[in-house]
Formats: sequence, structure tokens, C-alpha cells
Amino acid sequence: MRDIHIDQISETVARLFIDAAHNLPDDVVAALERARDSEESPLGRQVLEEILENAKLASAEMIPLCQDTGTSVVFVELGQEVHVVGGTLEDAVNRGVAKGYTEGYLRKSMVTQPFSARKNTGDNTPAVIHLELVPGDRLRIKTMPKGGGCENMSRMTILLPGQGREGIANFVLRAVEEASGNPCPPLVVGVGIGGSAEYCMALAKKAITRRVGSSNPDAENADLERDLLEKVNALGLGPQAVGGTNTALAVHVETFPTHITALPVAVNMQCHSARIKEAEL
Repeated sequence: MRDIHIDQISETVARLFIDAAHNLPDDVVAALERARDSEESPLGRQVLEEILENAKLASAEMIPLCQDTGTSVVFVELGQEVHVVGGTLEDAVNRGVAKGYTEGYLRKSMVTQPFSARKNTGDNTPAVIHLELVPGDRLRIKTMPKGGGCENMSRMTILLPGQGREGIANFVLRAVEEASGNPCPPLVVGVGIGGSAEYCMALAKKAITRRVGSSNPDAENADLERDLLEKVNALGLGPQAVGGTNTALAVHVETFPTHITALPVAVNMQCHSARIKEAEL
């Protein structure tokens, strides 16, 4: 059994959120550069140039990549041989979020009483925490400031099993087309298939945390990813929906077994500012 103190977790979470808000990951920058080089629309290329220039300025000047520093989403893989000491894991994560958003001068966007008073919590807590128990004695933390523009375009449905792959593709394409420029394309489109209603939504969110353009290890899922990416980009929305051939940088699919009567499908979109940072303790 290995002890990890909550202070170490809090410091790591704070650092990761500050880093994520200012520095795009290398895989995202590389994907944006490929999109710029392949974009057929002159206006679309200009938009992509501006996105890349924004990323350079944000990093150099330590100015947030986007004014919407989002909901604080945290994925935690907790090794079964890890013992969190000094308090609870949830408290440690929320302390880290509060520290990062306060000391990093990041916009605080979380409100309590969501359908009435909508009072700002003042430190962007509480975080949305996805916890997974895994083998080993390590704790892996992945942070994602999730902007409202793309998160608000999330969609979920339960298809009839007979609608199959074609039904999934039609639902994904309709979600992207109806979202238009709201989620700030070019996108990373996360697709969750199977499980239950709430679990396929979690799968879609998890899908967008993968390295941009990485393939699902399952051959059938990887083939669906390639097919969906081609069809999404054929929509012609383009960067920031000004028209073009790069509506999405990637489509990532995650699946899970499901009930014989159902085919749950969820879509979660990530904007071009795919701000994901991770660390292992």
C-alpha cells in the first residue's frame, strides 16, 4: 500500500489547470497545423492561422487560451494499492481547483442553485470528478477545463438496435450540423455507444480525452471513427463554421456492452481549444 497525501494531489490539480488554460497540448497543436495545411477554404485557413497564433500568444504571455475557462472536469485513475491520506480525494481535488483558478486568475464559472439564484461559487468548484479504480499503486490525474460553448452541444439518444451503425452515423452528423459554430470548430467529437443512458454520456466525455487522432484499439471502432471523421468533414462547416474541409480534427469512439433492447448513443464535442493536461503521482 502506498500513501499519497491530499496536499500533493491538490498542488498537482492546481498546476494542471493553470497549465491547461494557457498551453495547448502538442498533439492538439500538431492536429491544428495539419488542418491548416490541408484546408481548402482560404477563409478557413485564415481562421486556423489565427487559432494557432492565439495559442502561441497565450503560452508566451500567460493569457488564457479562451476567456471561458470552463467547468473543471477531472478524471482520476486511482490505483487499488494507493491510500489517500490527510483527507478525502474529493476535497483534495476541489482544493486544487480552487487554488488553480484563484492563483491562476482564471474565470470562475460555476454557479449553485442552477435553476434559481445561480450564485457563483467564486472559485470554480465543485469539480466534476470521474473516478476509476485501476490496478497498481499510482494515481493518474487528467484535467480538462470544459468550455460551455462545446459542452452545451452535447446530445444523447437511445436508438432501436436495428438502426445500427447507420443510425449512429446519422445521429452524430445531425448533432454536429445542428451545433454549427457554437462549439468552436474544428472539433474533437467524442462518441459513446452502449452501456446505459448515463454511462454512454460518460463514454463520450472520456473519448475526447484521448490524444487527438489516436485510433481505438478495436478494429471495428477504429473503422467507425475514420468513417465518421470523413462524413463530419464532408458537411463543409469548416473552422469556426465559416466553411471549409476541416470541421473536426478527430472523431473518437468508445463502446460498452448494452441491453438487448437498446442502443444508447451520446455525442460530446470538444472545441479547438482542447485543453487537457495530465500527471501521474
